Amino acid sequence: MKSGKLVIAKEYDTPDWSPVQAQSEMQQALTALGNKVDGVYCANDGTASGAIAAMKAAGLNPVPPVTGQDAELAAIQRILVDQQYMTVYKAFKPEAEAAAELAYDLLMKKAVPGSMTGGKTVKNGKIDVPSVLLIPLAVTKDNIKDTVVKDSFWTVQQICIGEYAGACKAAGL
Repeated sequence: MKSGKLVIAKEYDTPDWSPVQAQSEMQQALTALGNKVDGVYCANDGTASGAIAAMKAAGLNPVPPVTGQDAELAAIQRILVDQQYMTVYKAFKPEAEAAAELAYDLLMKKAVPGSMTGGKTVKNGKIDVPSVLLIPLAVTKDNIKDTVVKDSFWTVQQICIGEYAGACKAAGL
């Protein structure tokens, strides 16, 4: 499939976002594409780990850019050692605050405040649903400290263990 200048060579709907299944699917893609891959977009960090494992097993060095989502600890560590390019991070505090305010308003039978949703709506196929749209962040090696560490999502002590200590030092963690 083509999207502008981007060509999506293979696409999979990985059941349960299984890393094992993602690895198998990536192996199939590599076989079909003759190991020629420019990058891999994954729905979450677990499937990214499976794709990376398949590419490493196939001898791709360096592994092309791989993205994930959820800012899993293992993904942050893979980012530090250049195995995964980035992960999508959605800070819990703003999500929790928005959810709590919405839940309270709904419980009290108040209209969802327009100022909170900023007048944003999302079509669900039938109606426009008032929505709180928060901005996710791309976490790369350059901003780990200013995102997941700053928000106490992960501590430097959790991230920088064992084989990752040197990469942490190089990244300024």
